Amino acid sequence: MLKRLLPLALATFAVGTDAYVIAGLLPAIAADLRVSTPAAGQLVTVFALVLALSAPVMGALTSGLDRRSALLIALGVFVVGNAVTALGTSYAVVMIARIVTAIGAGVINPAASSTAAAIAPPERRGRALAFVLGGLTLAIALGLPLGTLIGRTDWHITLWAVAGVGLVAALGIAAGLPKVTLPPASLSDRLRPLRQGRVLGLLAVTTLAFLGVYTLYTYIGPALLNATGGSESLLTVILLAWGTGTLAGNVVAGRLVDRHNPAHVLTGTLIIAAVALALTPAATSALAPALMWAAIWGVTVGVIVVPQQHRLIALSPAATPVLLGLNSSAISIGIALGGGLGGLAQEWFALAPAVLGLPAAGITTLTLLYHLTTARRGKGGTGG
Repeated sequence: MLKRLLPLALATFAVGTDAYVIAGLLPAIAADLRVSTPAAGQLVTVFALVLALSAPVMGALTSGLDRRSALLIALGVFVVGNAVTALGTSYAVVMIARIVTAIGAGVINPAASSTAAAIAPPERRGRALAFVLGGLTLAIALGLPLGTLIGRTDWHITLWAVAGVGLVAALGIAAGLPKVTLPPASLSDRLRPLRQGRVLGLLAVTTLAFLGVYTLYTYIGPALLNATGGSESLLTVILLAWGTGTLAGNVVAGRLVDRHNPAHVLTGTLIIAAVALALTPAATSALAPALMWAAIWGVTVGVIVVPQQHRLIALSPAATPVLLGLNSSAISIGIALGGGLGGLAQEWFALAPAVLGLPAAGITTLTLLYHLTTARRGKGGTGG
């Protein structure tokens, strides 16, 4: 089982790293392409939005293929897109390359997750999903720290490395993954679950949760300025503490949802996250509390996706690829909106980056309340 799941986890790691590492490279990219840092930041926003919007369409176009073939084609597009990004010398070329890369990336995560769910026995499905998602979580954990370090040398090297990881994942999938055929789904089939209140409610919770996370996380470097004193090395240490927390949260989440009601797991997670975010201004005032705060908040971020995916699959096991694709889109929309909201909060209300923890806590509290509402409508692990 591990041999089959490992290349899937590597594929999600490549996608996640590609999405998150850019944030740490923004100043270097902006200088190299002769644009402002906010303009370079649009590379992150556009990537997330294209990934979100293209995933259902590309999922429909590839749904007739076995999952191995779909993954290999998507990884091919992903690798080429990153290579062109690394070779790009103008803002326009790099932006187009990011769009192409996002189209490939939009297929990979849901295809990898649905394949893991299909090949794992029901009693181990939670752990299989957590393992494959562990690649994405590891990328979230290490993407920005790596970007912070590598950005001091040459940002192009990072993109070549991501392309290389994607290529290794493709080779592993070609060699070790059996053909997994799932029921094909047209675009209308893929969007049909959005008409169901319970599905829409779960996807809204996913988007709101990541909106809360990325309202602060997109600007985590400036937010930690008091704790780091401007030291990139100390920033990397704090981000690694956050990343270690996300990994721990991901591992714990897989076991918790196999043993407990996934909705209850998410409830506890959102409560802890809201408290941690509310404490951001105080916790980031010095290095020691910032390390502890980062680890605790990281755990909550690592938990969120696993119970949400588990609940969606329980709603309609036959529609697993469709539902996981929609959930990936919901995550990307949350990331894109969070970065935008955090930027607007700083511009319109002159909030210091560390104070972004307060609106992020407010959003997370609203997410909790909405989640509790949707959970009451469901039964057991499906809706609640």
